[in-house]
Amino acid sequence: MPDSSTNSKSNFLIHHHPSTLKGGWHAAIFIIFVEVAERFAYQGLASNLITYLTNVLNEPITKAAKDVNTWVGASSLFPLLGGFIADSYLGRFNTILLSSLIYLAGMIFLTLSVSVLRHTWLFFLALYVLAIGDGGHKPCVQTFAADQFDEDTPEEKDAKSSFFNWWYLGIVAGSTSSVFVVIYLQDNVGWGVGLGVLSGVLALALALFLLGIKRYRKESPAGSPFTRLAQVFVAASRKWRVHDTLLHNNYCYEEEEHHEPHLLHLQPKIHTLLHTHQYRFLDKAAIIDDNDAKSKTRDPWRLCSVTQVEEVKLVIRLIPIWLSCLMFTVVQAQVHTYFIKQGATMIRSIGPHFQIPPASLQGLVGLTILFAVPFYDRVFVPLARKFTGQHNGITVLQRIGVGLFLSIINMIVSAIVETKRVGVARDHGLIDDPKAVLPMSIWWLLPQYMITGISDAFTIVGLQELFYDQMPEALRSLGAAAYISIVGVGSFVGNAIIVIVEGITSRAGNKWLEGNNLNRAHLDYFYWVLAGLSALNLCVYVWLAKFHVYKKIDEGHTRDQGSSHHKYRSRV
Repeated sequence: MPDSSTNSKSNFLIHHHPSTLKGGWHAAIFIIFVEVAERFAYQGLASNLITYLTNVLNEPITKAAKDVNTWVGASSLFPLLGGFIADSYLGRFNTILLSSLIYLAGMIFLTLSVSVLRHTWLFFLALYVLAIGDGGHKPCVQTFAADQFDEDTPEEKDAKSSFFNWWYLGIVAGSTSSVFVVIYLQDNVGWGVGLGVLSGVLALALALFLLGIKRYRKESPAGSPFTRLAQVFVAASRKWRVHDTLLHNNYCYEEEEHHEPHLLHLQPKIHTLLHTHQYRFLDKAAIIDDNDAKSKTRDPWRLCSVTQVEEVKLVIRLIPIWLSCLMFTVVQAQVHTYFIKQGATMIRSIGPHFQIPPASLQGLVGLTILFAVPFYDRVFVPLARKFTGQHNGITVLQRIGVGLFLSIINMIVSAIVETKRVGVARDHGLIDDPKAVLPMSIWWLLPQYMITGISDAFTIVGLQELFYDQMPEALRSLGAAAYISIVGVGSFVGNAIIVIVEGITSRAGNKWLEGNNLNRAHLDYFYWVLAGLSALNLCVYVWLAKFHVYKKIDEGHTRDQGSSHHKYRSRV
């Protein structure tokens, strides 16, 4: 049994170091290095992957777009497995270390496949080795960094509230620099050189991450979190005939204030969650019936704590929000695919000798975020706080909703610009020349890239905060994986929409998105379809957000992990 000095910290193996005691940032700064490097490498590859597939491997545009979406989807779904392994067995630090080594190996193989060996099968194999490495990296790094801040210290809690904005700002800076530097090397020097730079950056960041090893607060794995969730469903189903009032009149337990007296409260891992009235059918798992009262030991598959029940409710509440954000990632996926191919048909010169690589325009998304996040944190939040009274200006769900709305505007603007681009091709007799450079500047695409960045600053950062704060402590790696998986599943949804659009339009005799001629692809119509679907999705999201219940923590009942004795008795 841990003593009071370790209260609320016993699920961490604290490695004491003088700088650790000065605040979470002193440890988090080392963790940022490995995340910035991973985003630098990922963006340097993902941003220009469609160019390699179409120009080097000679894939048609639509097939290349599907291949990019499939790889992005796999990279975003593997974190579900990585988060489970981290929470259940390895812990976040060990998972980050192992996955970083796998990621580095994958990037080295990828570099060899485009420079020395030149095998297509090795290229795709290396891509999915990277996806596996990403699976352990993505769900753990941000969560591990956030764990360095002590939630029970007011100063640290405030620092962590701002941490998510500045963390995202850091990785955007890494991604943006990659878009400008690495893509230029890939297009003008060689793919081997470009990917070799990514490998070197990953190796350097891993070394810096290991330098901070003595500063980290390391979480010990707590066993399978799914077992804890499953126990609630099993216990509730075994007591589905039990009535609350009958048990309340006949049995009691060692009562704790702020809670209904017919429910059993056990010692949770860190914080006691207050009981909520949503999903009341799960409350039966925490009711003491005749069998529980007579038993000398608690059966965890028959009787659960209120906190355990509330943890399940937290997970269930996030599922509808997760689903309603899929269309957002479908829209954002256009940045890596069709936006690039649009730019490739337009005038890209700056001065007499320099041509902007079409994929480098994605750097405008990062530059927009670099301005938008500090503006949001330092200007928008204080101003909004005066009107709403909310400490964070607006709620997390409102922040996500603003980004969803902007994604609709993004597709409307993109459709209008694409209509203009096709009109220029038609007016100059270039509609059937897919390789022609149209007399139209690439800067026409600037608005859609900037709107993408602003919507990211609202929705992506909001989702990161939501899936960290609203998940049970023991499931926070999986919470990060769940947020990341929105991108993965959204990519597969994007593929499905492309297939459906192709199928429907081919039956009508005028197939959209066909072949390598973007001028004949009716991409503007496709963008209008995405705008309509996004508008419908926003309506569903607003309806869901109105009924969402945030986590309610009993601040007066913070517990140690391991204090799992359960006291209840029959009423005399």
